Amino acid sequence: MDNSPAPPQSAAMKPRSPRIAVRALLRDAQDRLLIVNAYPGARLGLWCAPGGGVETGASLPDNLIREMREETGLTVSVGAPALVNEFHDPETGFHQVDIYFRCTAEGPMPEVWADPEGVVSQRRFVTRADLARLRHKPDSLAGAAWGEGLLYDPLEVIVK
Repeated sequence: MDNSPAPPQSAAMKPRSPRIAVRALLRDAQDRLLIVNAYPGARLGLWCAPGGGVETGASLPDNLIREMREETGLTVSVGAPALVNEFHDPETGFHQVDIYFRCTAEGPMPEVWADPEGVVSQRRFVTRADLARLRHKPDSLAGAAWGEGLLYDPLEVIVK
């Protein structure tokens, strides 16, 4: 039996715990879904549901209320979960678990707002048909937004 130490892993490949994030499925009175750009400066033209990483010590709904205020300027009430989605980057070992909740806006979306983290610069409401024509993640977003019940979308490779 070889008892020599294993070769060191690079810092990028070192196993780590998945990041947990929360996201909102918010539809307006015209049955359109709120989406935001996924990367700073709308890089890649990728769209997703608004939300972000959870902070320790706050509930998932409280984290989502904070994220929605930051990314869209909206105050929301958080309902039932609708989707659990995982994605990862095999090159770096990054792994994220997103939990999507059905949400309701508590008022109108302000015209002027700025994401304090500088990630979200665009937000828009889209129909299911509009979403089908846009580059978006996760692949199961439409099913979760316009479907019922709880979906599980296993490990997708990250879009870069």
